[in-house]
Amino acid sequence: MRSTNIVLTAVAAAVLLTASAQAQVTLRASHQFPGGKGDVRDDMVQMIAKEVGAANVGVNIQVYPGASLFKPNAQWNAMVDGQLDISLFPLDYASGKVPTFSATLMPGLIRSQERAKRINNSQFMKDVRAEIEKHGVIVLSDAWFAGGMAARDKCIQDPKDMAGMKFRAAGPTFAAMWQAAGASIVSPPSNEIYNAFQTGVVTGTDTSLGTFASMRLYEVTKCLTAPGNNALWFMYEPVLMSKKSFEKLNKQQQDAVINAGKKAQAYYESKAEDVNEEAIKAFRDHNVKVVTLNDAEYQAWIEIAKKSSYAKFAKDVPNGQKLIDEALAVK
Repeated sequence: MRSTNIVLTAVAAAVLLTASAQAQVTLRASHQFPGGKGDVRDDMVQMIAKEVGAANVGVNIQVYPGASLFKPNAQWNAMVDGQLDISLFPLDYASGKVPTFSATLMPGLIRSQERAKRINNSQFMKDVRAEIEKHGVIVLSDAWFAGGMAARDKCIQDPKDMAGMKFRAAGPTFAAMWQAAGASIVSPPSNEIYNAFQTGVVTGTDTSLGTFASMRLYEVTKCLTAPGNNALWFMYEPVLMSKKSFEKLNKQQQDAVINAGKKAQAYYESKAEDVNEEAIKAFRDHNVKVVTLNDAEYQAWIEIAKKSSYAKFAKDVPNGQKLIDEALAVK
């Protein structure tokens, strides 16, 4: 009996040691968006942290919103190097390191929130995810965010409206199109756009509707070009994880993280249209004019994009034309 008790005590001690070791796993999640202010991107990351904690697998995720841990553009290298575990990251921000990623912020490739869901299952996205993984990062949640354009003094609808504007472009493909239409390009990150408007560094910008709202850009602009049925602007902003960090977890912990990522993606997809409408309402409530592109205006922009953004991407990026064709093939 005594030997049995000794064995049981030893087993219990081993279990406690294992649980203690598991409890020591703390992951750091970073993003540049406001925390606790209703930005759905922070909600997604907080949801992953909560779900993984509730799975009781010995993993705690600490969330650092508002670029409080890493500057926005620095998050990619930090994940590749294993210094940062998780980030909700606008993938095009890393296009300077991986030019292929510019395909995820390309004028007119997505066009609608419904089509974004379909493109997640396409060959286009298989190729994009493969490129992400090749560089040491994995995708936990796919997320496409609709956006538009806003300006301090006028509405942006026709390409000629860009003449003389100091425009903040979210990435090189849009920058090429805006520049071809006559704008001068400036490049503050999204969390600095508000101040850039105030100081006159920019007179117009493109960004996601979520950022338009959470950064209160309705206070510094006069007109918003919303997505409507002809959205030029969609950006892939997935929740990503360092492969080095992921591989340090045991199978049970990995499964918990993956499942939490899937839940966060489903949550966002169920909320996307509401997020868009809430952002548009915030602009209207602050007496900002809201417009959309009609078919002719949209097509005029696409013609400029083909000669600028698309042509540059096809020329500069290996398999660039193939990626464009794969995205456009999704119906």
